[in-house]
Amino acid sequence: MIFNSKRDTYFKNFMLVVVIITGAGVFWPLFIEDIRSKLAVVLVFLFLIVTGFILWTAFSIKYVFYQDYLFVKGGPFRSRIPYENITTVSPTTAIFTGYKILSSRDAIEIFYKNATLGSVKISPEYKNEFILELKKRNPNLQIKQ
Repeated sequence: MIFNSKRDTYFKNFMLVVVIITGAGVFWPLFIEDIRSKLAVVLVFLFLIVTGFILWTAFSIKYVFYQDYLFVKGGPFRSRIPYENITTVSPTTAIFTGYKILSSRDAIEIFYKNATLGSVKISPEYKNEFILELKKRNPNLQIKQ
């Protein structure tokens, strides 16, 4: 079963600001110096690579339920979380701290054993159905409201 990440307007606007700031930082040398065309081409490629990576990471997020584990994927960042290691699921709005693979402020935090930072924050599009599916696969799961 696959759940896509919820994308809210706040996140989309935040990503737009990130791309604009990246573009301003990359293209700033073009406005302050007489730059040769070869350097301009390099700056364009740099902008495309950085922006492509940011957008790939932000907009390719999925949460996949496999038989033995939950697979959380966003760009090159991936986590395999065995169901028996998941201890608690709780709502969160602190989306700028910790390990997160999400694209919405309406998020949940999954605490699990052997997590590097203790938990992962995600934002499934259908949060209640996601939590119910997680509860089916781990009956000992604690759900905080």
